[in-house]
Amino acid sequence: MSRRKTALIALPAAALLALIPTSASAYPNPGHVTGSVVTHDPTMIRSTSGQYLLYATDDGITSKTSSDRTAFAAGADAFPSRPGWWSQYSSVMEAWAPDISYHGGKYLMYYSVSSFGSNTSAIGLAGSATGLPGSWSDYGVVYTSNASSDYNAIDPNLFVDDDGAWWLSFGSWWTGIKMIRIDPSTGKQLSSDTSRRSLASRPTGTKAVEAPFVVKRNGYYYLFASYDTCCAGTSSTYKVKVGRATRVTGPYTDKNGVPMTQNGGTTVLESHGRVIGPGGQSIMKDTDGDLIVYHYYDGNDNGTPKLGINLLNWSSGWPVAY
Repeated sequence: MSRRKTALIALPAAALLALIPTSASAYPNPGHVTGSVVTHDPTMIRSTSGQYLLYATDDGITSKTSSDRTAFAAGADAFPSRPGWWSQYSSVMEAWAPDISYHGGKYLMYYSVSSFGSNTSAIGLAGSATGLPGSWSDYGVVYTSNASSDYNAIDPNLFVDDDGAWWLSFGSWWTGIKMIRIDPSTGKQLSSDTSRRSLASRPTGTKAVEAPFVVKRNGYYYLFASYDTCCAGTSSTYKVKVGRATRVTGPYTDKNGVPMTQNGGTTVLESHGRVIGPGGQSIMKDTDGDLIVYHYYDGNDNGTPKLGINLLNWSSGWPVAY
């Protein structure tokens, strides 16, 4: 199985939500956002001009912009002309779950091409001088999986370590989250290191873990991932969990010392009130701290997937959303 968007429908501006925990829940409501807030699998960056650029899943890779991180305006598809190689992995020529970053004076976007329920999948890469839709040059395939693979090559996330090493985590269901080494000069797998490491898995019961995102804070590497089932509206059971490690390749363990390769993970966000199935998360460092950017299904709006943004507090050594 793999992660996919639900049908996206129009909606009015999101209701006012404070960036503080509610007394009725251990988890905060999403921060106040307005405008174009129907979203799935968001990734966000602040451009060199100070504008927020957000990309997400929507029949392709859709875009949004904001000047203040509150009011979001809908933009165009990242790829108005879709690369021909996508047809090998998606009969409808769709891409999902983008990951945007900025390195060496260039915006990079890793993304997924697949079809629902299949692990005949590919991770692609594109680059842009501006990060704006329509400006992306596609660099082709980075990594693939097929029906005989025990992993699924979707949901990519690039992490650049302090020593300059590049790493790509990815994965959805099957045997979970994987990581490969990336050549900074090409953005593709490093030819001198072709190992595929395992970071998180669920060896018993459901295989539902996907959407990795790695950050380093205060000497630890933290692996965020989405657990359980997305894409089912108000029936979604998605939640965000995290583990930490002293090496980027793991082992990652939760607060109780349980390895993430053995179904471990400390919960960061889960369903509460009208906020159903938060997940598909990315982490962004902004001027006022780290943000967790995600989607959730609105229980007061027929399960419409909407944009969630919260700050993270790291004072306990673990990320706490507020």
